[in-house]
Order: sequence, then structure tokens, then C-alpha cells
Amino acid sequence: MNQRIVHPIAVAISLVFSAGAMAQSLSKADYKSGKDSIAAEYKSAKAACGSLSGNAKDICMAEAKGKQEIARAELEARHAPSDENRYSVEVAKAKAGYWAAREKCDERSGKEKTSCVSEAKAAETQAMANARMQLKSARAEASAKGNVAVAGRQGGPGEYVEDSLISAKVKAAVLAEASLKSADINVETSKGVVQLSGFVRSKADVARAAEITRSVKDVKSVKNDIVVKGQP
Repeated sequence: MNQRIVHPIAVAISLVFSAGAMAQSLSKADYKSGKDSIAAEYKSAKAACGSLSGNAKDICMAEAKGKQEIARAELEARHAPSDENRYSVEVAKAKAGYWAAREKCDERSGKEKTSCVSEAKAAETQAMANARMQLKSARAEASAKGNVAVAGRQGGPGEYVEDSLISAKVKAAVLAEASLKSADINVETSKGVVQLSGFVRSKADVARAAEITRSVKDVKSVKNDIVVKGQP
């Protein structure tokens, strides 16, 4: 399973971080249109999943949510081209692949299911590691050229650094919570506004994740897109 999943992802990551990938920024109008389109497509996908039941519905919802997260990350990377935003695209792809694969593992049982989940997690871990390696390489190259500013960020290089720190602090705080440490929660921050997405086991976990996020220093507001597994 690893060979089928990891290899294509690794190739995609190399292409994304190559020179010129996603280099054209979007206008404000195109950016807004892109966000509206992503929201509409996700709504349509959720409606389609509603006609299913059981594990088929869970898989459908995981795939729909994964596609939405990838589309959002790709839109941000086009709107504000940077190595960090290209890295976010690969993170979204890795997580989306894992969400869908994990749900498909529910069709199995016993050792077969355990092995399936382990392989899916290993594929995600490898993809994330590859993305981090490419990001580190891109940063080193930029630093060697004396270009430490993040290209394409309208708010200046300091703003992205601040957002990155906020995301890191939120992730750490969420993972420290016993009920959320095994949840698949994605954190993205833009100008202090934190967007949460992913899957948890209950509505209480959704609320708790938002509560923890609001308590983190420098968080201005929270957009909570986390969904309960198995629910539309």
C-alpha cells in the first residue's frame, strides 16, 4: 500500500516546489470567486453523500472534505505564492489521502483492518516528511540568495512568521487535550484568524477544539469547520 500511495505523492511534491509552480497570483475578484466555488462544490458533494449510508457515506464525506481542504490550500498558494503555502498544499493532500484511506479500512476487520490503518498512517507520515524536506530545501536556497522574505505576502514577511507561530501554538494546545490527541485536526492561520478543519468523534470535541484555540495568545478569531465523523 505504501508504494502505491507514497511514490505519487513524492513526485507531486517535487513538482509543486519546483521553480515556477503556482507562481501566478490571483486578483481579489478571482480569489473571492475561487472561495465561493470551493464552498459550492463542497456543499454539492455533501448533498451527494447524503444519499449513501454506513461506511460508504463515511468514505464519501472524507473524500469530499479532503478535496475541499486541498482546493482551499491550492487557492491560497495561487493567491499568495510562497514556499510555505505550497507546503500547505502538500500537507492538505497528505491529510486528505489519509482520511479517505482510513475510512476505507473500516470495510475490513481484525488484523487486516489494523494493518490497513497502519499503512495509511505511514503513507501520510512519509508524505508529510517529504513535504517538510522540500520546504527546508526551498528555504535554504532562498536564504543562500539573501532572500529571507516570503515572496507574494502582502502583509510583509513578519506577518507570515506570526501566523505560523500561532498555528504551531494552536496545534500543540489541541494535541495536549486528551480527547483530541488522536483527532485529525488541521490548523491554518491568516492575520490571526485561525481556521480549524478535520474530523472528530463528537460535537463536544468540535466545541472543545474551538475553545482551546480561542485561549491561545494572539488568536483574533476562530473559524470552526471541524465535522463529526459520520455526520454531514
